[in-house]
Amino acid sequence: MSEIVTEANTKAVVAEPVVEKAQAPLWREYYEITKPRVVALLVLTALVGMCMAMPGAIPWQIMVPSIAGIWLLSSASAAINHIVDQQIDAKMARTSHRPLPNGRITTTKAIIFTATLSVIGFFMLYAWVNPLTAWLTLSGLVGYSVIYTMYLKRATPQNITIGGLAGAIPPLLGWTSVTNEIHPHALLLVLLVFTWTPPHFWALAIHRRDDYAKVNIPMLPVTHGINFTKTQILLYTVLLFIVGLIPYLVEMSNWLYLIGAVTLNLIFLGYAWKLKFNAEKDTAMQTFRFSIIHLMVLFVVLLADHYLLPL
Repeated sequence: MSEIVTEANTKAVVAEPVVEKAQAPLWREYYEITKPRVVALLVLTALVGMCMAMPGAIPWQIMVPSIAGIWLLSSASAAINHIVDQQIDAKMARTSHRPLPNGRITTTKAIIFTATLSVIGFFMLYAWVNPLTAWLTLSGLVGYSVIYTMYLKRATPQNITIGGLAGAIPPLLGWTSVTNEIHPHALLLVLLVFTWTPPHFWALAIHRRDDYAKVNIPMLPVTHGINFTKTQILLYTVLLFIVGLIPYLVEMSNWLYLIGAVTLNLIFLGYAWKLKFNAEKDTAMQTFRFSIIHLMVLFVVLLADHYLLPL
């Protein structure tokens, strides 16, 4: 590391050593635009849906291409979100570091990458799983990346309520991948994720309200205020508690799931209650973070109940 020495007014001025930040490998940039942590949670719900659809072990010939295809198309959907939102991402503190706004990946390369994931994922599901799962997964991509990202997100404060259906279908995809049919129990799993989505996302939206207002995205805290949004979060957690009981009531699951669901939903309700009536500076983000743990553990408990206490 060299030092640059100059003279000014007979005084020597020594410049600070310049330290260059190491650039991440290119593959990491592409990996980032697929929102891997979000997709991993969705794929987990798909895997649980797959396991719930049959009593025994899943043949690897079905499980591997199903998980891979759902993962690829979900990743493509997330990447399309990055492509479409790159202009507003550049203005928001939470997203300004993303590869597209920073120019680390060009739009053209991102489109080619996304199209490749989509084509491979779709044909993998169509050829090695079944056409129903392939088309349903593709419809989820269109629902999230086109209907939600391109239209609903910018059109209505109920964007996440309506658009959340696209993100809620992975359990159904897992179910259809092994049965090739749409079953009411699979739709119940979709309902669980669908009911969970608004309080999960609105908690983050409260924390990032100013960011959304700056780019004119009509998220509920921007259009109706933070207090109204807190009320909606509380009401949705109550609804989620009720929906969470249904798998036990319809004999889809056993007492292990019931205990897990009641415990997790009571904790979520506690966070929502605190957010509404006794919020601190970081309560919204604490609620958001717990909601991720909530869904992950809820589906793991559902899976454990299925194998440990078969009906």
